[in-house]
Amino acid sequence: MPKETAKIRLHVRKEALKFSAAHMTVFPDGTKERLHGHNYRTELTIEYPIGAETPLFAFSSFKAPMKALCEQWDEKVLLPERCSEFRLIRDQAGEIEFTLCGKRYVLPREEVELLPVSNIVTESLAQEFATRLIAELPPETLKQFDKLELKIEEMTGQGATYVWSC
Repeated sequence: MPKETAKIRLHVRKEALKFSAAHMTVFPDGTKERLHGHNYRTELTIEYPIGAETPLFAFSSFKAPMKALCEQWDEKVLLPERCSEFRLIRDQAGEIEFTLCGKRYVLPREEVELLPVSNIVTESLAQEFATRLIAELPPETLKQFDKLELKIEEMTGQGATYVWSC
């Protein structure tokens, strides 16, 4: 009979770990949604085994980098720089000019965040947020996890979770 391994799941979700951002989802037929926004909420779950020397993780060690990432995306227009329908025309003099699905936009540069994704949807936001968070965590901490899950909701009950197996 195989030995069972007990695990702990640690959850981090706070009201402060959110960001408000605008986006336009691009559909496969080359059309898009109108520019609109969401109040995105983030939640982190990490899973690790219980053992003789079960690690103790301070919630603050996760909240601080999550908060910094939320602040980076807060009150921004999120744009998918890897989208086939996105064309960057100009990014200078405090402005960014681009087309998305053939429509032209000019915005103040400080109000835009270009993300290395193909679409601005909860799935890609969860993956990008998790990737950036993982890069901020010490490697010795990451080695202790079995799994890390990063959830982004665009409204209560509607979102996506990126699962990273360590």
